[in-house]
Amino acid sequence: MRGTLFIVAAPSGAGKSSIVNAVLARDPNICLSISFTSRAPRPGERHAEHYHFVSAAEFENMVAAGDFFEHALVHGDWKGTARQSVEPQLNAGRDVLLEIDWQGARQVRAKVPDAISVFILPPSRAALDERMRKRGQDSEAVIRQRLDAAREEMSHYGEFDYLVVNEDFDTAVSEMCAIFTSSRLLRDRQVARHARLISALLADDRS
Repeated sequence: MRGTLFIVAAPSGAGKSSIVNAVLARDPNICLSISFTSRAPRPGERHAEHYHFVSAAEFENMVAAGDFFEHALVHGDWKGTARQSVEPQLNAGRDVLLEIDWQGARQVRAKVPDAISVFILPPSRAALDERMRKRGQDSEAVIRQRLDAAREEMSHYGEFDYLVVNEDFDTAVSEMCAIFTSSRLLRDRQVARHARLISALLADDRS
């Protein structure tokens, strides 16, 4: 049975990566696709763990070669998901999670219409501002740029299946886990997963 593709997107500073990491720790049935990016690593980020860090020229060569499942220009830097990180895992029956932006999510939904998509919102604009500054990773100019872009990013919430408001971290993680669990219990997926069981349960023993 083919795996399920999950998409998680959010404006910068909404806590997407922290929530995703907590969900992955709870749910061993999902593998995270590590994105490629042309931006430089931030303090504490490691290659092939947080992102595959490549130069802009390398990224553009990969685009030309058709290596990406999705890609987009985000805050002035390229980000993308390699085909090899998604399609083989889905075909092998593994669930795959993409932690991407709304532009990439739009591309993915066009290719995989039954993908399950989740958008994370902050509880307020003030909270978003505070969280960005607490990270201590960006200059004031970059923070202002990201805050200005956040409104545009959040305006695309209506393109997603689910909304999670990250006001309380533990609650947000539990809600995300519930979404993933419930999506696996959809009738069509359960019928495909338990075809033999359903057939046996409905068999007429009198024949």
